[in-house]
Amino acid sequence: MEQPVVPHVVFLPFPAQGHVKPMLMLAELLSQAGFEATFINSNHIQDRLEHSTDIATMYCRFPKFQFRSIPDGLPSDHPRSGSSISQLLIASRDETRTEFRNLLVNLGQKNGRWEPPTCIIADGIMSFAIDIAEELTIPVITFRTFSACCTWTYFHLTKLIEEGEVPFQGDVDMDKTITCIPGLEGTLRYRDLPSICRRKEANDPLFQFFIKETAAMPRASGLILNTFDRLEASMVSKLGSFFSKIYTLGPLQGLFDTFAESPSARTSSNGLLWKEDRGCMTWLDSHPSRSVIYVSFGSLVGLFRDQLLEFWHGLVNSGKPFLWVIRSDSIMEEDGVSEVPLQLKAATEERGCIVDWAPQEEVLAHPAIGGFLTHSGWNSTLESIFAGVPMVCWPMIADQQVNSRCVSELWKIGFDMKDKCERAVIEKLVRDLMESDEIVKSTDEFAGMARDSVKEGGSSYSNLQKLIDDIKSMSLAGKVSSSSVG
Repeated sequence: MEQPVVPHVVFLPFPAQGHVKPMLMLAELLSQAGFEATFINSNHIQDRLEHSTDIATMYCRFPKFQFRSIPDGLPSDHPRSGSSISQLLIASRDETRTEFRNLLVNLGQKNGRWEPPTCIIADGIMSFAIDIAEELTIPVITFRTFSACCTWTYFHLTKLIEEGEVPFQGDVDMDKTITCIPGLEGTLRYRDLPSICRRKEANDPLFQFFIKETAAMPRASGLILNTFDRLEASMVSKLGSFFSKIYTLGPLQGLFDTFAESPSARTSSNGLLWKEDRGCMTWLDSHPSRSVIYVSFGSLVGLFRDQLLEFWHGLVNSGKPFLWVIRSDSIMEEDGVSEVPLQLKAATEERGCIVDWAPQEEVLAHPAIGGFLTHSGWNSTLESIFAGVPMVCWPMIADQQVNSRCVSELWKIGFDMKDKCERAVIEKLVRDLMESDEIVKSTDEFAGMARDSVKEGGSSYSNLQKLIDDIKSMSLAGKVSSSSVG
């Protein structure tokens, strides 16, 4: 009797934690569905993953799951964070293409026959994967790790240039409203546009990078978003003008928990590339319900020393106990990276807890947490919504400006503090956030919607099944053809 076809999916994330993490969750979900999965990291990411996580133990329950790695085009000592992230973007585009193609061809050559992977799920800013997939006639689905709202905004970068809205010229009123993005008229201000809009020239390489990457996305067979329909229905609908199929699968952490065989079966660690300090969970256990403000600016954003001190004074003056994640590489100086001042750590002991990295999803779910001071990365935003934790947003790069505006203006589940780093403002917003019954009520409502979306019959639950079925159909279609590729 002929054996059933097992779909083989190749995953290609952009090499940064905020991109690797959601795609790794999706890879695990498809592995649970019986798929073969090849997850391609950069050498740098794979090395960090192996040093921070026991991946052999974590993934042994998926016998058809494998990691492979390729170069990202940067030297091993490159920081790959903060202001240098643009170099990683360009290098990944220019240097990874050939290595990725060679790996795909190698994966597809079996017993002298061309048996390519069923499909590729590639990051939305790795469009060279679409070029190669078209060459090798492999279906590709693009996974944009931004919100639907921000993805829609990126599709209008060229329109913003044509209308003279960007790049910003001269002394711009940053609170002026943008009117040329359909569906967001009256919502986004100049200061709420993605950070690349603050580049000085329209032909800036980074600006053009995002225009070209976004323009390539509709060539894919479909779009995956880590969001849920009731949160961004109008933006998802508008993106339908570019994509025939859109799979909203968020919040992925909730969807994963729904399908996990047991709570301990979950393998996609929040730490991923960082060792978690779990002592902070014991510290949280000693605090009353909704009393602690959690502070984390993600895996890429850095702080200058004066910004660090403004945040510290603002947090202390708020009178609220705080749990603060400060990465070892996150404090920037003119001559490099600095460490957290010892006197600041000592002075924090009575007021809060500082750790290098925390198990964020567990922290946000802890009853002691009453607020989240965040950089507004999309993963963190969605995790906070899922946990029902209101936010104070301090965005810095990429999609964070758009996300923070959605939190404060569209969903009304927090405050937007962008372009400010003053202790008095921090103190006031932390207090207001922790003491606002209205925001807590709104946040609880969105948390309920998020949880409903990942339950059986929910929109994200159903969309995952559609994705599984569509990939199985690709596998059956691909079975009838074979050829030789060199």
